[in-house]
Amino acid sequence: MASPSSSLLDRLAIGLSGLCLLHCMAGFVLLSLFALTGDWLDHRVHVVGLLLAMPLAAVALWRGWRRHGRVAIGLIGAMGLAVMAASLLVEHGESIEMLVSMAGVTLLALAHWQNLKALRTV
Repeated sequence: MASPSSSLLDRLAIGLSGLCLLHCMAGFVLLSLFALTGDWLDHRVHVVGLLLAMPLAAVALWRGWRRHGRVAIGLIGAMGLAVMAASLLVEHGESIEMLVSMAGVTLLALAHWQNLKALRTV
């Protein structure tokens, strides 16, 4: 059974991933509808999101790995973080930025979901 702290970290990470996906989709819709969308869609929010995601993912996935030993879950999480970081290299407001960001966040959320599942079987 998963420890409460590990489960909480994974659930928090999945929730943050969901918020990030919502931000990406809302940003895309607003950028399509309006020429000026406001500060909440500024490119810096991606830096802040990545800086929050990195330690949260590292701790939650590392704790999970110590209990279930499934390296692939950590690799999926690392790929998600790398793709999220790659989105910072794309011009803000472009469709490709949204797609890259969403792909990274989805991979990271998948890793946390798999981590939760694996912890339940230990």
